[in-house]
This record gives sequence, structure tokens and C-alpha cells, in this order.
Amino acid sequence: MLTIGRLAEHAGVTVKAVRHYHARGLLPEPERDGSGYRRYDAGHAIQLVKIKTLADAGVPLARVKELLAASPAEFVAAIAEIDRDLSRQAAKIRRSRERIAQLRDGDRLFVTPEVFAYLRRLRALGVSDRTVRLERDLWVLLHAVSPGSADGWVTDKLDALDDPEFQAIYLAYDAAFDLPPDDPGLPALAARARRWYATRSGTPESTGDVDPAITQLAAASAAASSPAWSRLAELARSAG
Repeated sequence: MLTIGRLAEHAGVTVKAVRHYHARGLLPEPERDGSGYRRYDAGHAIQLVKIKTLADAGVPLARVKELLAASPAEFVAAIAEIDRDLSRQAAKIRRSRERIAQLRDGDRLFVTPEVFAYLRRLRALGVSDRTVRLERDLWVLLHAVSPGSADGWVTDKLDALDDPEFQAIYLAYDAAFDLPPDDPGLPALAARARRWYATRSGTPESTGDVDPAITQLAAASAAASSPAWSRLAELARSAG
């Protein structure tokens, strides 16, 4: 006869695990002897080894009791079902790990590959992390409400980044973030940006279906981050 400690030791589990199996109804709990101890026999040891074997194989404890009482055919069918469940769980974990791995690239998890490429080019250009994060968040919003329009816009932005003048204007806007709204250089910067946009051959056709409220929200979010940017937006509106 074995004490609970010896039983647990022989089966390779903890005493806590044995008590848990008692509570789950998986392992019968013997009566106490005259000394007040529970004594376990070979049948308990065999049952405990079976429980541990199934649990170590990934069988949920909720299914262990069923399998211990199953016929050979029922056992095979149940194991096949459990294996399918484990395969689905493994696939889900694999997808989660892939997405977690994407976090190493920072923005890649939240935006499309095209937007990610655009943000990388901004960083390579020397745009501040602060402005890149603001851009990323706006692209997340735009893609959520109008993916078609956002795709058109990012294509246009990637094309614009090939123009040295656009690069210079973008860097100047980035540097203006912390300027006071009455800085005398802001009107000239707004005019420079206006002249550049006037040379463009139009906007992408796919931008027409976006909700105007969303574009206003995106613009307001960017402007609210910087009084100078808000002033530049006012100058752009006043110039039509």
C-alpha cells in the first residue's frame, strides 16, 4: 500500500496533481486507514499512470474520464477527434506566432505592405519617428473605412516620394511641428506646398468614394498634434 506522496512519486506527478484528479473524479479516493492516512493500491497507481499518459499526450482532462471508460473503437474515434482539435489549435497558434513576429517590424502588423513600404521610405528620408507614427495611425484609420481609396492614395504618395521637391517639403513640414503658429516661415512653406500640388496631374480616381467626415477627422487629428500644422492647414484652406 502506498501513501499519496509515494503514489505521486511513482507516477511522476505532484501530490497536488493527485488531489486535483480526485477532485475531477478521475482517480478514486481511498478511505483513510486507522492511522488517518489514505492508502493507495496497485489499481490506483495504474489508473494514475493512464491519466498522466493521456494528459501528457494533450488530451484535455475533461475528456480523460471518457477515454478511460471507452471501448477500443470509441477510444480511437475520440483520439481522432482530439487530434483534429489539437491541429486546429496548432494552426491558430502558428498564425498568432506569425503575427507576433510581425511586431518586430513595428508598423507591418497594422498596415498594408504598400503603406509599410511608404513608412519605411519616410524613415529612410529622415522623417521623425513622431511624424511616421502619426502617418501610420492615419493610414490605419483610412484603410479601415475605405481600403480602396487608401490604396490609391498610398500609390500616389509613393510616387510623390520620388520627387526631391516633395521630399524637401515633407521634411520642412516635419521640422515645423514644434514651431509656434505665428512663425513667419509658415506662410512661405504653405505656398511652397501649394505650388508643388498645383504641378500634380490630379488625385487618384479611387479617392472619390471615401467618406468626407473621415478625411476631415484624419486631417483634424494631424493638425491637433501641432499648432503649427494647424496653421499650415488654415493657410491651405484660405488659399483654396
